Amino acid sequence: QVQLVESGGGSVQAGGSLRLSCARSGYSLSLSGYCVAWFRQAPGEEREGVAAIYTGYASGGTTYYTDSVKGRFTISQDNAKNTLYLEMNNLKPEDTAMYYCAADPSVCSRGSVWREGSYRYWGQGTQVTVSS
Repeated sequence: QVQLVESGGGSVQAGGSLRLSCARSGYSLSLSGYCVAWFRQAPGEEREGVAAIYTGYASGGTTYYTDSVKGRFTISQDNAKNTLYLEMNNLKPEDTAMYYCAADPSVCSRGSVWREGSYRYWGQGTQVTVSS
């Protein structure tokens, strides 16, 4: 059983920054060898993929970003802490959403990285609110 716990959400003004964390809880804390992604869902909107990374390499695997966050968001891994991060800079009001961490014990595939069905495990989400 893989339980994911997100943290780091909050309220910021436009132009501000936040760092979200995703950690695995339970008997095993390792997230090594997983495709891990951040999704977000704004009220009344569909859930969309934001960033993803394959954690099978200690030096960091290929990263994926949706166009709207490229250059502003950075996904990274800290294998020593078994934690994934989403560094969000220059936040915009349109970034307001519930952010979810998702993971699957597989290699990320460009063709499926943004499909919700590609991920077996999901966290409960952390709210990010950006005011103008």
